[in-house]
Amino acid sequence: MMHSPSQTTCTASNARAPRTVTMARLLTLAAALMPSFASAQDLRPKAPPQDAPIAIMNATIHPVTGPAIESGFILFDRGIIKQIGPMPQPEGGKPGAAKPEGGKPEVAAADRPVFSADTRLIDAKGLHVYPGLIASYSQLGITELASVRASRDFNEVGGFSPEAIPLIAVNPDSTLLPVARSNGVLLAGVFPSGGTIPGRVSVIRLDGWTWEQMGVVRDAGVVIQWPMTRVVRAWWMETPEEQQRENNRKNLSRLRDTLTEARDYARRADLKDPTLKPDVRWEAMRAVFGAEGKPAQRPVFIQATDADQIMQALDVCREFAMRPILVGGHDAGAVADELKRQSVPVVITGVLDLPRRDDAPYDEHFTLPARLQAAGLSYAITSGEETPHERNLPYAAAMAAAHGLSPELAIRAITLGPAELLGIADRYGSLEVGKSATLIVTTGNPLEVRTRVRQAFIDGRTIDLRNKQTDLAEKYREKYRQMRDQPPQPVVPQAEPAPAAPKLDAAKPDAPTPDAPKP
Repeated sequence: MMHSPSQTTCTASNARAPRTVTMARLLTLAAALMPSFASAQDLRPKAPPQDAPIAIMNATIHPVTGPAIESGFILFDRGIIKQIGPMPQPEGGKPGAAKPEGGKPEVAAADRPVFSADTRLIDAKGLHVYPGLIASYSQLGITELASVRASRDFNEVGGFSPEAIPLIAVNPDSTLLPVARSNGVLLAGVFPSGGTIPGRVSVIRLDGWTWEQMGVVRDAGVVIQWPMTRVVRAWWMETPEEQQRENNRKNLSRLRDTLTEARDYARRADLKDPTLKPDVRWEAMRAVFGAEGKPAQRPVFIQATDADQIMQALDVCREFAMRPILVGGHDAGAVADELKRQSVPVVITGVLDLPRRDDAPYDEHFTLPARLQAAGLSYAITSGEETPHERNLPYAAAMAAAHGLSPELAIRAITLGPAELLGIADRYGSLEVGKSATLIVTTGNPLEVRTRVRQAFIDGRTIDLRNKQTDLAEKYREKYRQMRDQPPQPVVPQAEPAPAAPKLDAAKPDAPTPDAPKP
């Protein structure tokens, strides 16, 4: 699980607990788990910092903030984009085009690329350059094998632990990170779970030797898993409806009490109350409350799906002067007017989900991004997949593009949109001068399943796109290449064993053998 300051000490009662596990049992357990953890480690070295300028030329550049630049270039150095624009055309322009006046290139002199002698030139003719994709809601780095509890660090113990930070629990050697990178996912928002307030959101790069190197934002906001508001009448539910309603009321009451205590703590801390005793839980929540007309410094990520659940969350957030970002939001389209009125963005987690109600249209979730776009809301699209399949992020956006959302807006929903909601749009999410050189070079639009990522850069560092799956694919391709090139070897029949010699009865040494003559 993730560690928090309140969980780092050991009580005296724990220290005096009897030793019920022997060293032999510990060694046995470690030996049993070692193969699982060893096979779940990425063994490739991490990318070194950029040591020379890199220029990608003759590609179609997709800045996201503007129209695509055909036959363009992008120059970056020390991880920062220095120049971007169209490549100068030779005199006369493109073949068959009218010659520009005076025979000069179409690109202004100030916009012409200037490459130093040590610039690494990459000719990407016929390829495309996009910003690195961002998984706005994931558990990358804090889970590995679902069957191994020790590798599932996303589930925090306890119902209220806002001090928990997933970044410090991230495993830089997770084999799931290279798999996601290979399809263009280079950044991720990492969410904890496990309680009503399970912790805070962190933003990571999907490459680095340590969690410190991978960290982009340590604390992007507090997560609140909103209590249920409706009863569940599914066949598997055994709790009576009245008991469910009572549980829902209790859960909401506990959440309100927690928010009240955290807000009072924040007010006293702002006033520098000398009698205030430090509390790591409420210190973690000080930035999510507004005060004296000032907006909250950080948002709260509200995980809610039903319309009445969303409306209840908005009312409470308004009461406590919190700045909500809705996560999930299956019914966001039904309350879009209220979301628009309060300027609440939405992280859409279920574009590929099936309808939740029998009377809902089949494309209820497919069309949700287009409906939010028409309502004027800010939003981001996530994969909605389990962590090992986070690489499928662009295909969730592709489904939205097939149901009313333009391809350009679908790309924005997995690049600049997530960057805005996670608070990193000043550095990531689009290709602009001064921003991070975090980008991918592809054979086509990332929304297309046939598109392949040829190269990737995170902060200018060249990323290795190989992973365990590509290694296994190449391994078995080589197997069948060898089987194809070599004629089948004849199977040599196994020789029949010679009959065993008869054994003498040791108990009767004087007994005659069957062939011995009688005296």
